[in-house]
Amino acid sequence: MGKLEQPAAPAEAVRDDVRRALREDVGAGDVSAALLPGDARAAAAVVAREECVLCGRDWFDEVFRACDDRIAIRWRVAEGGTTTAGEPVCELEGPVRGLLSGERSALNFLQLLSAVATQVRAMVKALEGSRAVLLDTRKTLPGLRRAQKYAVRVGGGSNHRMGLYDAILLKENHIAAAGGVRQALQAAQDPGGDLPVTVEVQDLDELAEALEAGAGWVMLDNFSPDQLSAAVRERDRRGRDVILEASGSVGPDNIAEVAATGVDRISVGALTKNVRACDFSMRLTA
Repeated sequence: MGKLEQPAAPAEAVRDDVRRALREDVGAGDVSAALLPGDARAAAAVVAREECVLCGRDWFDEVFRACDDRIAIRWRVAEGGTTTAGEPVCELEGPVRGLLSGERSALNFLQLLSAVATQVRAMVKALEGSRAVLLDTRKTLPGLRRAQKYAVRVGGGSNHRMGLYDAILLKENHIAAAGGVRQALQAAQDPGGDLPVTVEVQDLDELAEALEAGAGWVMLDNFSPDQLSAAVRERDRRGRDVILEASGSVGPDNIAEVAATGVDRISVGALTKNVRACDFSMRLTA
């Protein structure tokens, strides 16, 4: 895999996320760290306990900047770089109170975002040689969507819509309430609308209805590999320039098989929902 160009972390999200995390953890003050001398200084190192894709450096740095801006951090592993077990990923030096007060929140961000990026990187690798692009979903931890979607990009995946405001996605309940696929698409395609529109279908009959109604992006919900292949053939038979997205029940064990059907996009909620934190620890060294 070639070197990936790393995206810029969303600065506003970094500040907001860290502010919330420290309000939650430190609150009115760290009563344990307050027992230590105010002028005491220390050095520390953060060590990776397993191989993973490092992600979340900006959040980590902002935590310590907020706790005490005299803390210096020297990174040994780049954002998006791969760690090895037992490897120091960064070194810190500064007032010991600030180091201890920021430790947990900083590691929480590093562990979560590295876990997302690691999981995404593995699935992107499984897609090599196919036309499929890996997408995330809105199944994110409340309040951390921008951070997790950033981690998806660091891992080499792409973002689906950010929320309910920046794209139209007509799902099963929208279609039922509108009276059918055609009616839902008609409402979404009325003149004056400029948001991208995706319609979810449950079977090949609904796919045909969506294609006839002029859909430009169709989400194939919980289709089997055989059904996905049939959907691609139907799209190609009609000569329509329509994006087909596979969604539902896709994971590391079957994503390559799904990609082999010829779909254009694969969305996976587990990228941000079913996350096992990567293991990092911080220890004072002096």
